[in-house]
Amino acid sequence: MKVAVIRFPGSNCDQDAFHSLRDDIGVGAEYVWYEETSLDGFGAVFVPGGFSFGDYLRCGAMAARAPIMTEVARFAEEGRPVIGVCNGFQVLCETGLLPGALLLNESQKFVCKYVHLRAENRTSMWTQGVDKVIRIPVAHGEGRYVCDADTLKKLQDGEQIAFRYVDEAGTQSADANPNGSVENIAGVLNVKGNVLGLMPHPERATKNTLGSTDGLTILKALTMVGAGL
Repeated sequence: MKVAVIRFPGSNCDQDAFHSLRDDIGVGAEYVWYEETSLDGFGAVFVPGGFSFGDYLRCGAMAARAPIMTEVARFAEEGRPVIGVCNGFQVLCETGLLPGALLLNESQKFVCKYVHLRAENRTSMWTQGVDKVIRIPVAHGEGRYVCDADTLKKLQDGEQIAFRYVDEAGTQSADANPNGSVENIAGVLNVKGNVLGLMPHPERATKNTLGSTDGLTILKALTMVGAGL
């Protein structure tokens, strides 16, 4: 099974994704340029972080209109695995594959540090293996997840909240929230559960030399579904 790592002008976490998938997770990975129109031969998609198109307009808005995203949307509709991290999360929201939006951090400052996450949904392919509080890094200036009250209720009722920011003991609090996201939301799922948008970087927490291996608990989902793709 091969994972397509989408590359946009300005992406700067595509190599992190590529090497963590290939070297640490043990799945095939190839770069796919944003102007491509086919994902034939791929079983999953990784939309990486970075500053796609310089983050002009709204973050991810220009990347969401790239030719390859029509194909990513088809992938998602077919129930295939799609993950968007950091700027990739923004792109998936701007594409309409996930609800809500990402705004400037409440502090109006760039945040780069380790955070703790608790899996709220335990049934999706991305979250079923996360049975503990995990520690992975964030690095963003516009990571505050927001949505209206009706959307929040749908997320809660549909078990689409994937991860929340918590403290080391797993308790949700304002101090554990690095960006002011509503309800401490760090990641959300689509209705089918095959699309995950996540602000923290699991691909930067896949080996001890990076400071944590907890990202493996999320990304290893790709090894479990590979046989069926």
